[in-house]
Amino acid sequence: MASLAEVRRDEPEEEVSPMDHPVARPEELRLLEALLFASADPIDQATLAKRMPDGVDIKQALAQLQAEYAPRGVNLVKVANKWTFRTAGDLSWLMTRESTETRKLSRAAIEVLAIIAYHQPVTRAEIEEIRGVVTSKGTIDVLLETGWIRPRGRRKTPGRPLTFGTTDGFLSQFSLEALGDLPGLEELKGTGLLDSRLPTGFSVPSPSDDATLREDEEPLEPGDTLELLLAPAVEPEAEEPTSEVETETEVAAEVEAIAVEAEVIIEVEAGEPDAAEPDADEPDERADDAGDHDDAEKGE
Repeated sequence: MASLAEVRRDEPEEEVSPMDHPVARPEELRLLEALLFASADPIDQATLAKRMPDGVDIKQALAQLQAEYAPRGVNLVKVANKWTFRTAGDLSWLMTRESTETRKLSRAAIEVLAIIAYHQPVTRAEIEEIRGVVTSKGTIDVLLETGWIRPRGRRKTPGRPLTFGTTDGFLSQFSLEALGDLPGLEELKGTGLLDSRLPTGFSVPSPSDDATLREDEEPLEPGDTLELLLAPAVEPEAEEPTSEVETETEVAAEVEAIAVEAEVIIEVEAGEPDAAEPDADEPDERADDAGDHDDAEKGE
């Protein structure tokens, strides 16, 4: 019978995996991790170097730590010459948060929406006529962004203005099964939204959201855009080209005017000297006259 020592000698020795004895990790990397994770703001290299033991190459340590975290979900990045941990760029979608922002409509937007709901299809000019004030482009833009109104077609009138109507989003927002469920005249009076002393003949139209275009409407064209309809772009006026002949004529006239002015200046400078200052070569007539006058007085 084989002894226990012989049996153990016959058994194959288990291979030791390198993972069983991991290589010791430098202590400065642990320190860098602790500092960067604990800091709420990025840290510059000089501040990190002050916290490291003497003799640590901070640049090499940061580069090594950055390489270790490169394949992970959190990366060490340099932002504005400072170091910090950030979520990996390819995982940014995990951090996206969707939220619904509630915005209160202005009084003008509510009035325009009500007019479109009750009077559709209606143009912008008709909205302004009912309200009695000019409707700004921004008011209609806000309603278009909410998805509660939409362009239906074009009115068969001069200028072919755009007509507006409500959408299914409008019905969903206000919990309406159909547009006909909007309150009528009596319901509005009962809720106090309308004054009981209304003018004679006042009525509330029966709204209809029929998508079929009416006889006075035309379908939208493929090239129609709301920007062109609501805020027409004014094309800059093209400058008229100046012909070369006109340019040469203007330049010649300017040169001639300068030449004439120069001749005038030359003539003034080269003109006869002032009579009050006689030349040195000519005798002074005034001195001679004075001598004759003195001789006459002596003879007398």
